[in-house]
Amino acid sequence: MEFDWNNPPFELDGSLIQRDVEESFEDPFAIRLLPDSSRFGLQARFFNLGMTAAGVGVFSVYRTNGRLVRVLLARPFDAEERFFYQRKRDQTLQG
Repeated sequence: MEFDWNNPPFELDGSLIQRDVEESFEDPFAIRLLPDSSRFGLQARFFNLGMTAAGVGVFSVYRTNGRLVRVLLARPFDAEERFFYQRKRDQTLQG
């Protein structure tokens, strides 16, 4: 997966670096969602919830052409996202 980091539309707040965001997409348990809201669907934006190798949860909003990923926003998980990610991961491992 290749990332477009030219002029990112957001600032990393210091708790994450670009490599953290990239690692969250490499997570084998990452959850990728297409929002059901027309607000997001019109511009083909997706959500990614994944963990870094160090165990940091990263929530990202991105768009892709199938080859190149353009991250529009990235931040650490909040409590609900962490719970959702862990529940989905546990379901996958038990399944």
